Amino acid sequence: MSDEVTRVKSQRSWSRSIAEILTAFLVVMVAKGALAEPFYVPSASMEPTLLIGDALLASKYPYGYSTASVPVNIALPSSSRVFGALPAPGDVVVFRWPGDTSQAWVKRVVGLPGDRVQMRGGHLWINGKPVEVRPDGFGRAEDEAGYGTTAARYVETLPSKGSRAHTIFKLRTHGALDDTPEVIVPPEHLFVMGDNRDNSADSRVPVSEGGVGLLPVENLVGRVDTIVGSWDFTIKKQPIWTWLSGVRLSRSFTSVQ
Repeated sequence: MSDEVTRVKSQRSWSRSIAEILTAFLVVMVAKGALAEPFYVPSASMEPTLLIGDALLASKYPYGYSTASVPVNIALPSSSRVFGALPAPGDVVVFRWPGDTSQAWVKRVVGLPGDRVQMRGGHLWINGKPVEVRPDGFGRAEDEAGYGTTAARYVETLPSKGSRAHTIFKLRTHGALDDTPEVIVPPEHLFVMGDNRDNSADSRVPVSEGGVGLLPVENLVGRVDTIVGSWDFTIKKQPIWTWLSGVRLSRSFTSVQ
């Protein structure tokens, strides 16, 4: 009789443990789907704002929710947004790449529906006017292989409420994407660009050529507000006992401009 009681108690204990694990998993998934989700920066397209190895926290509630909000790395059918709102010019956003919605990319919003966007001689123009830009010295741009090069740094100020300023890199005087036709952003779409202007496949490049094209609003995942941590992945070339030195403490829990 005692063995039977022990067996029943053991089964109940296992059932309780499994239920607790499933509950915890569901709580985490709901939080990631509704509030915020971490993402990792694998490319140099947003330098100097974001570096390769930065861990980001994307807030989901500012733009509402769609199937893009689901925290899984699989392609899901697109849907309209619930509690939807447009980003502000200058917002750094995570989104599902239109070419493969299982992939999450990050860029900066520079054009909203109805805006006319164009690049002229490497300068961004919006609605027929050049965006304010001023030189800010030089910086170091790194590629995915860990090699660095000197880049001209500029401070760009978008024509939005509060005149939000951010820093951009220019690697070349005459880049391949420095001159583009004027594009009118259609309804329910956005024009996004990388801050590393000569190393970003963004809305200047069609999806068929590996870029973003004009980004559907329903592909938005969230707004990047915070860098929660950062690790210099090039340290992997060094002995494993030195890897801890690759942690960039100065970038931990810093805001994204």
